[in-house]
Amino acid sequence: MCFVCFVVPPRLIIFDCDSTLSAIEGIDELARARGPQVFAEVEAMTTAAMEGKIAVEDVFARRLAIIQPRRADVAAVARLYIERVEPTALATIAQLKAAGWTPLILSGGFRQIIEPLAAHLGIARIEAVDLAFDVAGSYAGYDAKFPTTRSGGKPELITALQRELAPARTVMVGDGASDLEAKPVVDLFVGFGRYTPRAKVKAGAHAFINSLAELPALLKG
Repeated sequence: MCFVCFVVPPRLIIFDCDSTLSAIEGIDELARARGPQVFAEVEAMTTAAMEGKIAVEDVFARRLAIIQPRRADVAAVARLYIERVEPTALATIAQLKAAGWTPLILSGGFRQIIEPLAAHLGIARIEAVDLAFDVAGSYAGYDAKFPTTRSGGKPELITALQRELAPARTVMVGDGASDLEAKPVVDLFVGFGRYTPRAKVKAGAHAFINSLAELPALLKG
């Protein structure tokens, strides 16, 4: 007897992390640990990049060079991600998984900081930038080749995920201009505005929400 197994294609729900799954911007919190002057300088660059006023690649290396994040800072910000988690994220992701969606995190932030939050939320896969540290825990660089360190990186990675996973549907949720860049390669781009509503993202999104709890109803059908 011959049995034919049919593999059901996944439905991907891809989340930005900073100011979406959690209230904070990780890079800004790393800067805060270095004092108010560093924080103000880095926050201004982050805001300009998230609003699409300057390219991500124009500030990515510069912010890290200013901050020189330590391994201990990374651990502290990782805890803060969970403390400031979007209040409906845990229940919403569980509901989406039960409905057959596969959640992923796609971020211009840092893998080591995001991993504890992903584990907390039950998200198995993270696409984010790796930081490097020396034996003393001091900053030793980052993966400069990772796509989200530059403009256009998120759609590039989503296209690669689609080739790998052949999803039946792909949805992206995020708050920033780099997230909006993914709109042409997904079936639905959902702008997110709970923490930092951005006019450009709201105007360009297929849909715009202020709570992740709005997602399950939006994705029905």
